[in-house]
Amino acid sequence: MNHAAAARFLLAVCFLVLFFNGGARFAIGLLLHPMAYDLAWSRSALSFSVTAFMVLSACALPLVGRLTDRFGARTVLGLAVLVSALGLAAMSVIEQPWEALVVYGVVFALGSAGTSVTPIGVLLSRWYPHRMGMANSIAISGMGVGQLLVISVLAVQLTTLGWRGSFLALGVATLVCVLPLVLVAGRATPPAPTPGRRPEARASSTAAPATAPAADREAGTLREALASKRLRLLLVIYAICGFQDFLVATHVVAFALDEGVDMLLAGNMLAFMGLSGLVGVLLAGVLNDRFGPVLPTVLCFVLRIGVSALVLASREPAVIVGAALLYGVTFWMTAPLAVVFAREVAGLALLGTVSGLITMVHHGAGGVGALAGASVFDTYGSYTNAFAAMLGLSVIAVVLSAFLARRDRTTGAP
Repeated sequence: MNHAAAARFLLAVCFLVLFFNGGARFAIGLLLHPMAYDLAWSRSALSFSVTAFMVLSACALPLVGRLTDRFGARTVLGLAVLVSALGLAAMSVIEQPWEALVVYGVVFALGSAGTSVTPIGVLLSRWYPHRMGMANSIAISGMGVGQLLVISVLAVQLTTLGWRGSFLALGVATLVCVLPLVLVAGRATPPAPTPGRRPEARASSTAAPATAPAADREAGTLREALASKRLRLLLVIYAICGFQDFLVATHVVAFALDEGVDMLLAGNMLAFMGLSGLVGVLLAGVLNDRFGPVLPTVLCFVLRIGVSALVLASREPAVIVGAALLYGVTFWMTAPLAVVFAREVAGLALLGTVSGLITMVHHGAGGVGALAGASVFDTYGSYTNAFAAMLGLSVIAVVLSAFLARRDRTTGAP
């Protein structure tokens, strides 16, 4: 198999890995309501397992990136698929909150981290150094398609399978459909870099051309990367993004059901958020390759301002479904940009570590968002205050993103 064919096959496998990662990870949003009812647990008890999942998987991401750099994607992804499948299948037999915490919050968390956008982003950056934004967007769109198809199937079959059968089916499907292809794809060797050519065909249109980007400098230390004001600004932006993402993903179905939306419609609403997310992530790839990563980041949070305001203004079922689909457009927009921002800050030498750090902050804040949504509901009996917080955070993120663009125009430095 020549390099072009191998690259296409690898991209397809990365899409499939994230297809199952996205479908499995967001299944909890569909299953939370029936689980809480069947087990007689509060939403906070269930959401605490989600928070543990997010925090642990987040903390594991820099290590996953480092292991990918050292041992290769085949080893890391293969082991992670096994662990993910085990965690999902074991969720079908839980009876106590501590069991959910161990199985979902620890076992599945580690497996999910190993099959996340961090190792995929590092891998694709080596196979597609000149189209990094679009390649990552195509792969990450697998998460949106997985959310669409997996959640749709589970929503239709939920009365037959139940939430236990749903977790078991996800575990078996992950093992059977993903592992063989990962082992085959991991044998391929990426092409050697082209001397003298910039890693990104088009840098940010706002960057100062006289300043060489960090992507062109292979030297550097983690301490230098952490000292970058740009990186610290990015970490705040990605923390806001993660907080919002997993507050919505965990509670949007329960919120819709509380407001009178039919169960099948609510489940399909979450599924079709994945389809709208496909539009957003591909748009982010196109905008990044043409204008740089700042513009799609700003667009993401501008859309979220509109979504939050819409939900605060009306709770009609049609409005809730429309707002959810619009939010879905933003679900994955910042995901393919993490590796692009990381390469600007640190170059190839620390790409796995820095992109893992950015995604770690995103996911860790996501765990807080999932728990915060549950706490707001358990305290006030509604999600109104949670959406108000989302509105304020979106405004802050737009301001910070604009400042990120201003730094590019004025200094071009990281």
